[in-house]
Amino acid sequence: MTDSKSTGTPIRVGLISLGCAKNLVDAEIMLGSLVAEGIEITNDAALADVVIVNTCSFIDAAQEESVDAILESAALREARHRGQGLVVSGCLPQRFTEELPKLLPEVDAFMGIDQVRQIGGIVRQALAHRAERMNSPAKRGSQGKRKVSAQLAAIDAKHPHALDRDHGRPVDGHSPRLASPTAMGAMSGAKGPGLEPLVDVHARPTYIPDYATPRFRLTPPHFAYLKIAEGCNHPCSFCIIPRMRGTHRSRPQGDVLEEARLLLADGVKELNLISQDSTYYGLDLRPNHSRAISSPERFAAAAKDLPPQSTTLCTLLRGLQSLPGDFWVRLLYTHPAHWTDDLIRTIAECPKVARYVDIPLQHCHPTMLEKMRRETTGDYLKELLARIRAGIPGIALRTTFIVGFPGETEEHFEYLLEFMRQMRFERLGIFTYSQEEGTVAGRMSGQVAEEVKAKRRDRAMAVQREIAAATCAAHVGQTLRVLVEGEASFEELRRANVSSWEHGLLRGAENRSDMPRGSYLAARAQADAPDIDGRVYVRGKLPVGHFACVRVVGHTTYDLIAEPLEASR
Repeated sequence: MTDSKSTGTPIRVGLISLGCAKNLVDAEIMLGSLVAEGIEITNDAALADVVIVNTCSFIDAAQEESVDAILESAALREARHRGQGLVVSGCLPQRFTEELPKLLPEVDAFMGIDQVRQIGGIVRQALAHRAERMNSPAKRGSQGKRKVSAQLAAIDAKHPHALDRDHGRPVDGHSPRLASPTAMGAMSGAKGPGLEPLVDVHARPTYIPDYATPRFRLTPPHFAYLKIAEGCNHPCSFCIIPRMRGTHRSRPQGDVLEEARLLLADGVKELNLISQDSTYYGLDLRPNHSRAISSPERFAAAAKDLPPQSTTLCTLLRGLQSLPGDFWVRLLYTHPAHWTDDLIRTIAECPKVARYVDIPLQHCHPTMLEKMRRETTGDYLKELLARIRAGIPGIALRTTFIVGFPGETEEHFEYLLEFMRQMRFERLGIFTYSQEEGTVAGRMSGQVAEEVKAKRRDRAMAVQREIAAATCAAHVGQTLRVLVEGEASFEELRRANVSSWEHGLLRGAENRSDMPRGSYLAARAQADAPDIDGRVYVRGKLPVGHFACVRVVGHTTYDLIAEPLEASR
């Protein structure tokens, strides 16, 4: 390793980002902050002085992937670059602040969500820590991915979470803030100066970015994720996110609009609005706000009582609509309990807002919804979806469902299948329930066997495949406006990702013999969110990163095949 301080050469950092789009924005902020401090970014881990692994801990499978990435990075370091620092950031340190340094001694620094802007100093401390470790004979490694993952699950099961009785959320301060390497060393039993890693994690995160926050965007130039809020107030019994990400906190509307202007000036054609609950946006900014408004009735009453000129998702969408330029706004992560007639009307009246809504329902049977603490009922969901479809012509609805939740019977599951057949969602993903320790549902009786979960997932996706194929067939002969992504070969299509930690199983693992052969352009219509939905594969030449008009000439189960129109632009 070159000594960056002694040689005057800049530190080089590589980053691996896992998990959701919200985590990706955190990674972009870290990289932007590093560049602003004169630190170089590299895609080659072998050339990096420090590697950052930005982790996900949403469900067990995502957690295992994070542990695997950490251990693989440590192994590559031993083989190629033994002086390389290793930093672990994101949700895994938020969830296991105290335990990770003991389970993963290979790591030089652990940081939380609030520390993304301080990444430059953390990188330098990690590099110094690694140099100290290199000079020390005291070394030990972790026990491997399976053992580490198993121990994390066991630790979480025994952790005294101090859950809020009303909402299933941990009360503030349920675990200490750890920012002192000395304190960490005393806890882990490490001996000698510099051997204990840096640990800088706030138990209850409060950070939200602003428009002046540096970002090194990792998405293609033509689309970006725009984080409008952070944290969550919902009491869902299966979810660990509020404990890791903190309570809901909205960015000021003017700040969001200013970042949108900057992104549009940089050539962005699609703004994807993200948060844990986009429909709650602005409600926490009202005077003397209470977080206990999760139910549709309480939320509607709170929205109705807002003072004039209050910030809401509706005012934000109208503000984005007023910005000059030719672009789409895509609304992701809406909660069904927080939809209002005003939101439906706003989307219908704002042509720049894509005719697409991401509205995770998770289930529809009243018993399951109650056990999940979703604060909705099956009848409410049917009525809401009917209002959305009637109020926004041409809307494409995306949802996710969880199968195999504790206590789900065959009757409950068949009820869900019938709901899917009736509602005919244009986009749908399926999760098998993941028993997360530290959640209310993780302690419930009636846990469903893994093989039953898998079979139910496959059966639900079989129903959705029929709906998706019929949806695609209905588009043949139509003209669509699409955003051109780039060239896509058959080999790239064959290897396309078919699942997402946030959106569940999206496609089956069947042979994709229905895919088009040859060279195509990959594009997306308004009904297609980045990375999670279908594509429009276009035969012909069109400018990448721009809108174009195409005619649909065929389809596969999930994707459309099209040709350019003469009037494409």
